[in-house]
Amino acid sequence: MRAPQRAHAASGGGDSPGGAMSGGGAGAAACCHRRIGAALLLLAVLVGGAEAAGNNNNKAHSYEDALQKSLLYFEAQRSGRLPHSQRVAWRHHSGLTDGLEQGVDLVGGYYDAGDHVKFGLPMAFTVTMLSWSLIEYGDDIAAAGELGHALEAVKWGTDYFIKAHTSPDELWAEVGDGDTDHYCWQRPEDMTTSRQAYKVDRDHPGSDVAGETAAAMAAASIVFRDANPHYAHLLLHHAQQLFEFADKYRGKYDSSIAEVKSYYASVSGYKDELLWAALWLHRATGRPDYLDYVVDKADCFGGTGWAINEFSWDVKYAGVQILAARLLLRGEHSERHRSTLEQYREKAERYVCACLGRNMDGGADANVERSPGGMLYIRQWNNMQYVTSAAFLLSAYSDYLAEAGARTVSCAGGATVPAEEVFALARAQVDYVLGTNPRGVSYLVGYGPKYPNRVHHRAASIVPYKHSKEFIGCTQGFDHWFGRRSSNPNVLVGAIVGGPDRRDRFRDNRENYMQTEACTYNTAPMVGMFAKLHRMARQEREQGSTPVTSSTAAVV
Repeated sequence: MRAPQRAHAASGGGDSPGGAMSGGGAGAAACCHRRIGAALLLLAVLVGGAEAAGNNNNKAHSYEDALQKSLLYFEAQRSGRLPHSQRVAWRHHSGLTDGLEQGVDLVGGYYDAGDHVKFGLPMAFTVTMLSWSLIEYGDDIAAAGELGHALEAVKWGTDYFIKAHTSPDELWAEVGDGDTDHYCWQRPEDMTTSRQAYKVDRDHPGSDVAGETAAAMAAASIVFRDANPHYAHLLLHHAQQLFEFADKYRGKYDSSIAEVKSYYASVSGYKDELLWAALWLHRATGRPDYLDYVVDKADCFGGTGWAINEFSWDVKYAGVQILAARLLLRGEHSERHRSTLEQYREKAERYVCACLGRNMDGGADANVERSPGGMLYIRQWNNMQYVTSAAFLLSAYSDYLAEAGARTVSCAGGATVPAEEVFALARAQVDYVLGTNPRGVSYLVGYGPKYPNRVHHRAASIVPYKHSKEFIGCTQGFDHWFGRRSSNPNVLVGAIVGGPDRRDRFRDNRENYMQTEACTYNTAPMVGMFAKLHRMARQEREQGSTPVTSSTAAVV
């Protein structure tokens, strides 16, 4: 059975980010442990770990296959009444009474990982990243024939958020209890654990979860603007209400919902989510007051102060800085915004350079650690979430640079890096996930000849409900299924597991939840990346040329 607090090893409190960042170059980021020399790093970027992986991993990847599989994963994570179009046949209806005790319809949404709690904060971040994938690379996704499935993945989440936002100042942020849920090993169809629902409201604020949900719905409104304008308008309406609620009644959601503290504690506080939501609302509406908010709060909310070495469901500052830098590069601002947006860009490029290992100021912790095989390494538990989110940010920023005609990135300490290196690193990280690594293992389940077979996932590890409707009790699953040495009876196609350690070591064991559990927010950023790389690989085959990095965004 898995221990709590799946994503953070760092501790912190209040509204100050803990363990993931340093302030303005003054302190050290606790999540990184060594600096990589510029020459060595450049070599690692260019070869993407392939040399360490050996000659067996030099064949080209099928990014189209990876894209198709990644979208299947979200169907495996669905809660609620499954549609007739459900493609993951080993799943069935579940959680059909969610919210009933509270008199609210909370049926639907996603299970975040290998258990059956519906955690609002990571679910919202998942939908934000799925939407951002579509915004940047929607044409690529459509060209691969996967637009319909991608839109369904977003809408499954946003339909749930509409239900969960029951009044302007009320949002249901969790269904289920992690402690009781982790005591059992059952299929979701057999759940006997608590389905207690928890909310944030005026008296019990949760600016972080409300802000992230606002960001998700604002981003999704852009995605549906052309295909379903009425639905897009509804999403935007909810997003604006949620942002007003989050900003007016400020507080951390884990102070209002004690049950979430051991699992998805808001270590970074809520200020990053408020900036994040405001930027997405600005992008969705074009209203200058949202940009005013991001500029006016830049200093006091840490947007231009924190130097970030990670981007995750909890810590949004790097994403904030990348989005703000985009506005500067595109000239989408007034003159009064320029100097602050330049500060945002400075911090955005510090993050980019930290991934590249090229920051010269800030000591050993100014850069992200790299495994011998080339993987970005942040921390032991579910490190792949940081790899995939970094790959997406680097790719998006490389596109913004290309669109603006910018040729270099400025790193702390005066170094400059050619812009093409930014995307080279992003692609190397994706290829590492797909098997270009020392073990030759694809950490995308179901892709390639060698991938994890014992994923820490209740539904995948037990005989499918459609094959055996015999009830499996709370601890019965531990007795009969959890400890089996054999592969899971169901392949969790498209899941990206927690992945290897800092030495590229990986143990495919169901009990090894830090490495073998998958989460929705691991895969979400890769939807856009796989689509972009599929387009680029096709162009390379047709033209015999070096990769191009220009975006094919469906919408802006």
